[in-house]
Amino acid sequence: SHIVTEFEAKTRKSKARHLRGLDLFPSGVVHDSRHMRPYPIYIEHAQGCRKWDADGNELIDFYGGHGSLLLGHAHPSLVKAVNRQIQLGTHPAACHETELTWGELVKLLIPSAERLRFTASGTETNLMAIRLARAFTGRKKLMRFRNHFHGWQDHVAFGSKFHTGTADVPGILSGIIENVIVGNPSEPDAIKQVLESDGDDIAAVILEPTGAGSGQMPLGRDFVQMLREVTEKQGIVLIFDEVVTGFRVSPGGAQAAWGILPDLTGLAKILAGGLPGGAVVGRRDILELMDFNASETKGFSKIPHQGTFNANPLSAAAGIAMLDQVAEGDITAKANEQGEKLKTLWNSVFAAEAIPWAAYGLGSSVYIFTNPDNLEIDPEKFDATSQPMAVMETGGNHPAAGLFRLAMLVNGVDISSKPGAIVSAVHGENDLAEAAEALRSSLAMLKAEALL
Repeated sequence: SHIVTEFEAKTRKSKARHLRGLDLFPSGVVHDSRHMRPYPIYIEHAQGCRKWDADGNELIDFYGGHGSLLLGHAHPSLVKAVNRQIQLGTHPAACHETELTWGELVKLLIPSAERLRFTASGTETNLMAIRLARAFTGRKKLMRFRNHFHGWQDHVAFGSKFHTGTADVPGILSGIIENVIVGNPSEPDAIKQVLESDGDDIAAVILEPTGAGSGQMPLGRDFVQMLREVTEKQGIVLIFDEVVTGFRVSPGGAQAAWGILPDLTGLAKILAGGLPGGAVVGRRDILELMDFNASETKGFSKIPHQGTFNANPLSAAAGIAMLDQVAEGDITAKANEQGEKLKTLWNSVFAAEAIPWAAYGLGSSVYIFTNPDNLEIDPEKFDATSQPMAVMETGGNHPAAGLFRLAMLVNGVDISSKPGAIVSAVHGENDLAEAAEALRSSLAMLKAEALL
């Protein structure tokens, strides 16, 4: 492939580093999403919405720190906050005022946050939310949905798009698998029936409220509203995984945008301004299970929760700098506005090039429907929410999708492997215009190889 040849010619130093990585890490990577054929890129430094690889190639960044960078890379406000804090110390092994200010901002922004507990990641957050729900209800079962991603821990690592099966899952006990119901969100009536008939056994329902892949496979508000009504009647804890959607869909997440309050919410990513950090937030009576005094006075067994880096001062300082601007400024609205513009630009390119692909998504979370089944679609009128779930499940699986991503890199744009783009408040008009031209050039490269 000419695309691979061009990619390799431009990224010799990345290749050399990858060879070092192979001797250290399985597949040479530290995160599954970095796995890329023929090899991943190595980034040297980043600023705003741009990053530069080991060979000095300049890229427009639409990977967005996996969604954590609402203000792009090395934003002056975050650099200042973190530099100031690092001089004051990174781990006092004690309480500190930054955790209070950070917590107050979360409580101000997220409508369902009566109480919260910080963790070090989204995976940890969802693990604690599930444990809290089981302890609070005294029930065993968890309902979650096909393709929805909640981290890599045992209760959520199977029946996902990364491991579709629910039998013989490597390293996970059958007892855990037996107590997890993996529902199909394209069958709301069946879901409702299970929740109503087996409600006495179900501790919690967890979902990405805007749909799997934070909206890559969109769910409508009606489905989420149905879940809220049924879980409320059955005394089932409803958990929103807003690790990606929190502070992004709106300053108060998907729950504020839709006016639907879950019992517990998982947050991470934007929460800590691009540093490691998560939080489980929600109802006071559920979070009380972690409270020393309440367990003594009410006579229940407290849920223990440690974590060396919970609310560490560096993450807290970065989180405050970020959430201050979410609360006081228009950075969420700006990122969403730029995301809408990018979709419009990309769809006009697809239409002009007569390629039946389409850009879609909610606000700043943009996805490319690569149409592997070659359906007849008009890119400028494509409505992902009206497509059957089965179509959206395979929407990124065109045989040329891998080469498309390489072509975009050759043309100076780093998109996510979904494929998609995470847009920030600092992507300007010029960046979006360049990204449209990069798309046009990349499609031409695919056409030249008869891949489209």
